[in-house]
Amino acid sequence: MCGIIGIVSQTEVNQALYDGLTVLQHRGQDAAGIVTCDNEGRFFLRKDNGMVKDVFHTRHMLKLNGNMGIGHVRYPTAGCSTSAEAQPFYVNSPFGIALAHNGNLTNTKVLKDELFQSDRRHLNTDSDSEVLLNVLAHELQKTSKLKPQAEDIFKAVETLHRRCKGAYAVVSMIAEVGVLAFRDPHGIRPVVIGKKETATGNDYIISSESVAVDSLGYTLMRDIAPGECIFIDTSGNIHSQQCAENPVLSPCMFEYVYFARPDSIIDGISVHKSRMRMGAKLAQKIKRDFPAHDIDVVMPIPDTSRSSAVQLAEELGVAYREGFIKNRYIGRTFIMPGQTQRKKSVRQKLNPIGLEFEGKNVLLVDDSIVRGTTSQQIVQMARDAGARKVYFASAAPPVRYPNVYGIDMPSAEEFVAHDRDVEQIREELGADWLIYQDIEDLELAVNKHKDVEGFDTSCFDAHYITGDIDQSYLDYIDSLRNDSSKDEVEKDSAVIELHNN
Repeated sequence: MCGIIGIVSQTEVNQALYDGLTVLQHRGQDAAGIVTCDNEGRFFLRKDNGMVKDVFHTRHMLKLNGNMGIGHVRYPTAGCSTSAEAQPFYVNSPFGIALAHNGNLTNTKVLKDELFQSDRRHLNTDSDSEVLLNVLAHELQKTSKLKPQAEDIFKAVETLHRRCKGAYAVVSMIAEVGVLAFRDPHGIRPVVIGKKETATGNDYIISSESVAVDSLGYTLMRDIAPGECIFIDTSGNIHSQQCAENPVLSPCMFEYVYFARPDSIIDGISVHKSRMRMGAKLAQKIKRDFPAHDIDVVMPIPDTSRSSAVQLAEELGVAYREGFIKNRYIGRTFIMPGQTQRKKSVRQKLNPIGLEFEGKNVLLVDDSIVRGTTSQQIVQMARDAGARKVYFASAAPPVRYPNVYGIDMPSAEEFVAHDRDVEQIREELGADWLIYQDIEDLELAVNKHKDVEGFDTSCFDAHYITGDIDQSYLDYIDSLRNDSSKDEVEKDSAVIELHNN
C-alpha cells in the first residue's frame, strides 16, 4: 500500500506536497519522494528510504521549485527494499514525465517483455510503477505534437488500460504540460480530487485519501471514477474523460477495514461510520452466539479498531476502556519484513494499563487478524496484566487468501486462518473465545446506502475481480512473500547499506 499526491497551483507547491505526504504517512513509512516542475520545464526530485520528516530537510525543500508537483509514500513490498525503488519515477522521453503509483500490476512480467521486445524501453528497477510509467510514456510518444494536449493524454491512458491489468491509482506530471491522474477500471485503489479557489485562479489537488484534501484547505470535489483520467494543465484548467471500456467500481474492502484513516471519505463512504457499523454488526453476532456473555469491558487494539470497539461496547451495554497505550513511533507490524522483527516490535508497540485488566473479563477488538502473531502476544499481555478471561473479536472475516492488488500481505501459509477453523484459530491465539465478522455483515456495514456496486474482498473469499489471477500467479506471489524470502531481502539490504557506507 502506498500514498500518492499531486498539486497544480498558482504558487510554490513544495510545502503543500510535504504536508500532504505527512498526512498520508499511514499509507507507507518505508520511502518518500517529491518531484516538482518549474515554469521552464525543469524537474526537481528528492526521494529516499525513510519517513517524510527524515527524507526532506530544509536543504532539500529549498531546491523543490515549481508550481506543480507530485509525491509518494511507500511501505515495504516484496522485492522493494532499496532507495532505487522509491518513487516518483522519471523518464526524459517523451516530453519529460514523472509518475507515482499506488497498487499492483498483475501482468508485470508480460509488460516488461513487451516494453523491451516491442517498445524498446529500458527498465532500471523491479518496480511495477516504473513499468506503468514506461507504458504511459510509450503511448504518449505516438503523438506528433511538441506538447501533448488533453485528447492525446486520454488516448494514451485508454491504451494503457487495455495493456495493464491489476490495481492502480496513478498521479503523473508532464513537464510544461500539467498533472494527470487515473484509476484502474475497477477502482480498486482510492484517489480523489480537490479544489481551492484563490484570488488568481483555482488550485487543484490529487490525493489517495480525502484527509489530505481537508488538511491542506482544499474542498473535496469527488473521487476519480474507475477508468477515468483527470488532466489539469499548467493554466489550471481541468479536463476529464472516461478512458476504460467497461468500468465497474469495486474498491478494496481492506481500505475500510484497516488502511485508510477514519476521517477519510472513500467513494462517498465514511471510513469512520463504516467501522462503527462493523462494531454494531459484531455486537449483534455476539448477542446471537454468546447471549449469556460475561464481558466486563471492551478494549480496542489501537488505533484502527477504535471506531468499531466504541460502537460494539455501546450496542452490548458494556463499559469501553482504553487498555493499551501505543508507541506511535513503531510501524505497522504485519507489513514488516521478517518474523523476528515483527515479534520484537509488538511489545515495543503496545503497553497494557494493568488497572484496566485486573480481575476483569476483557473483550479485545481488532480490525482484522492476519498472521496472528500480534494477536497472540496481545492476548498473553492481557493475561499477564491480570485479566481473568480474554475474549477476542475481529471486525473483519478470517484472512485466508493473498491480496494481489497492492497490499503486501504475507504468504497464505503464514496466515493464522490458513487451513484452520475458528476454534483452531482460537486455540492458536490463546483466547477464551474468538468471534469473526461475517463477510455479509462486513459488506452491509460498509455499503449501508448501496453507494458501491461491489467490493474487492479477495483476501476473505478468493474472488479476484480482475479475472486474471490463476494458481501459477498466486504461487509466484507466495514465493516473494514468505518470511524466508523477506529475510533474504533484509540480508541483501544490509549488504547494500554496507557497501554504500
